[in-house]
Amino acid sequence: MLEFFMKIAITGKGGVGKTTLSAILSYLYASEGRRVVAVDADPDANLAQALGLSQQEIEEIRPIAELTDVIAERTGARPGSMGGIFRLNPRVDDIPEEFGKKVNGITLLVMGKSKEAASGCYCPENVFLRRLLRHLVVERDEVVIVDMEAGIEHLTRGTAEGVDAFVVVVEPGQRSIQTAHHVKEMASGLGIKKVYVVANKVRGSEDIDFIKTAIGDMTLLGHITFRPEIMEADISGIPPYKNSPDTVEEVREIKNRLDGD
Repeated sequence: MLEFFMKIAITGKGGVGKTTLSAILSYLYASEGRRVVAVDADPDANLAQALGLSQQEIEEIRPIAELTDVIAERTGARPGSMGGIFRLNPRVDDIPEEFGKKVNGITLLVMGKSKEAASGCYCPENVFLRRLLRHLVVERDEVVIVDMEAGIEHLTRGTAEGVDAFVVVVEPGQRSIQTAHHVKEMASGLGIKKVYVVANKVRGSEDIDFIKTAIGDMTLLGHITFRPEIMEADISGIPPYKNSPDTVEEVREIKNRLDGD
């Protein structure tokens, strides 16, 4: 029987807990002996810390967007250059092994951000990042978990078609719910019909009822209860899966639903 390798993209408004969910899911898959690539694609996220890396180890990581010489060699153009001719399909298959950080059976890749990435331009570094993301999602025989920005603008149709689950993390509040609906609209434009929701920082049944009503026809995968232990882990630099076993079990239920859907 062929092994199924989940490709999961996690998004949501800033501060809702995308990185916590990404880190615990990565930990759970790795604990099963699966090969896992965790991708920090959000410049404001801190997946490295959530996976248990020290500050010194984090500072040693080279974001992919800053690999100037590699990008120039593979694309034929220097990062930061506009216009001209360069390769749109550069080689990236060796990047995870060469520049990924190994931690507890997980390969962490920090994407970084090109100056022009937000504009969607075809600058060399943006093309390189998109090509790498497509390679990870479409071509790799590993579990891939992508901690994304609050949207999916940087995904191409080809990459999106390879994603098994778009998961939007929301908290009880109108702004994060609006982000979820925005993600659903963008996903629909890429041909993705199913967008999942995970409710975080839930304080009780009233929060769950509010979120169920607010997300409409999106599927609620599960919820994560608000716990001080998660905040303490963030302050102390401890991985959330070490500081809050109850949270790990809630995420395990979410993972089981993802695996079985």
